[in-house]
Amino acid sequence: MNEAVKIRTMSTPVDTRKLYRQVADAITASIKSGEYVRGARLPSERDLAASFKVSRPSIREAMIALEIRGLVEARQGSGIYVTDQPPAQIGADDLDIGAFELTEARRLFEGEAAALAATIITEEQLQEIETILDDMIKENAAGKQKGEMADRRFHVAIAQATRNSAIITVIEILWDKRYKSPLCAHMLERARSAGVKPRIGEHRRILAALRKHDSQAARHAMRDHLGRVIDGLLAATETDAVDSARKKAVSKRHEYTRRLSI
Repeated sequence: MNEAVKIRTMSTPVDTRKLYRQVADAITASIKSGEYVRGARLPSERDLAASFKVSRPSIREAMIALEIRGLVEARQGSGIYVTDQPPAQIGADDLDIGAFELTEARRLFEGEAAALAATIITEEQLQEIETILDDMIKENAAGKQKGEMADRRFHVAIAQATRNSAIITVIEILWDKRYKSPLCAHMLERARSAGVKPRIGEHRRILAALRKHDSQAARHAMRDHLGRVIDGLLAATETDAVDSARKKAVSKRHEYTRRLSI
């Protein structure tokens, strides 16, 4: 065995845990060791991302995982604080998949499914998707966001239009994970509470591309839509004091503008 192989063999094993779990576990250890005492404010999201060398969505998922465990609480516009409450008995394995990770996977799979569906979708299937879109509009108007059933039906109908049972199964599993994963369900519930609803215009653009049997446009419309879902999740789960300061600055600027117009 040469030296290079020996070095690789003797090196520390690669940490295969998901990034958000690595962060959550590290902060949990710091809380238990007393590095972060009860009532202490954790470093900002930006600082944690730099410290752990991960993306801000990974930090966001880690913070929500800690919140589910009962170790921290988010105070809107102030930050994340170590809680005075006893931690919930939830282990890392129970948290499963986060909403960012799940939506990223959906963006990849559903983008390609839409591209394939565009080439072979029938007029009957297009009419079915149009009807589902009408139901989505009604659900939004009625405030029926809890299950987002019309939204799910819309995306699954596109998968069914591919006539590929493996694709249909994968996309149905990804949608089911939205409800079965505690971390994902918690993040989506927070987004719904912040007023996030299925975006009708984006779904219309997907349908329009399918009607034209334009694979490239269908792929782009679907990927753009799910990219915006990720943006919406980021906005809905924002807790940094920086965001609060930004809103206050905007409010002040508007106030001064009104004063100058007198």
